[in-house]
Amino acid sequence: MARFFLLLLLLVAIVLELALTGGAFFAPAFTLGKFGVKYGPDTAFLGYLTGWFLLFVSAVAVLAFAWVWQRRPHFAALCYLLGAWWIGIGVGIYVVFGKPDNLVLDSLKGALLMLLAWRCQSGRMPLRRN
Repeated sequence: MARFFLLLLLLVAIVLELALTGGAFFAPAFTLGKFGVKYGPDTAFLGYLTGWFLLFVSAVAVLAFAWVWQRRPHFAALCYLLGAWWIGIGVGIYVVFGKPDNLVLDSLKGALLMLLAWRCQSGRMPLRRN
């Protein structure tokens, strides 16, 4: 059951990250505006860079989803990496900018991801040996 919820959480995270990635590349003014940044010549690079970071995180989430789906032995490492990333982003945005919605959304997503990955590993989920 934990594997199902882990796959579901990763799928939701992938959709959200890809939506943000698309927004950063194709609607940078709107996306940066949601983060409280006024889009202009000085912040265009920030939008572009944000898009590439989000694309990288999306790719890691897709890879983690594939590894969990295929029952690969080291799926948990990617899940822990993503979980720590999202917890750090949530806490960092809250501490620096005082936005509790990111704390709840990102940190909760990261904590759930790490908890579900822990629950699935160490003999609880049958693994495929390569």
